Amino acid sequence: MTDPTAKFGTPDLKLEGLQIWVHGRQFPDAADYWDGNWLRVTAHCGRSGASIFATGSIIHLSELDRWRVESEELLKKLSGEAKLACIEPALSVTLKAGSLGHITMEVSITPDHLSQRHWFQFGIDQSYLPPLVRQCQSILEVYPIKGSRDG
Repeated sequence: MTDPTAKFGTPDLKLEGLQIWVHGRQFPDAADYWDGNWLRVTAHCGRSGASIFATGSIIHLSELDRWRVESEELLKKLSGEAKLACIEPALSVTLKAGSLGHITMEVSITPDHLSQRHWFQFGIDQSYLPPLVRQCQSILEVYPIKGSRDG
């Protein structure tokens, strides 16, 4: 059986069963905060026979930056949550701290939010956070946030 993700190459972000490939900005010439910061991505989550893809302009760079910051805080405190809380309903990821450095990762992903819902749960630990932060930072270096939220 062929790997359905192989055609995308190495993901820009990989965390347990979640992979995200960034294909570029939705509006590369836009300089304003809202239009200029949408990323065209392919997101995939899979486990135990399930393999779900979501594609399109579903991640805003501000959401990725907030997840990076919250993940750094989660690593420092080993308590609380870090969320990739996307405005678009196709993808969301929540990292919840447990005891002894254990983290529960919950992924909600769908190619069609009007007729489907797919949810995955993974057990990870604090050692997953530094690579996550680096991957988010790498994406933000290639695609810096344009403009300002306030205008």
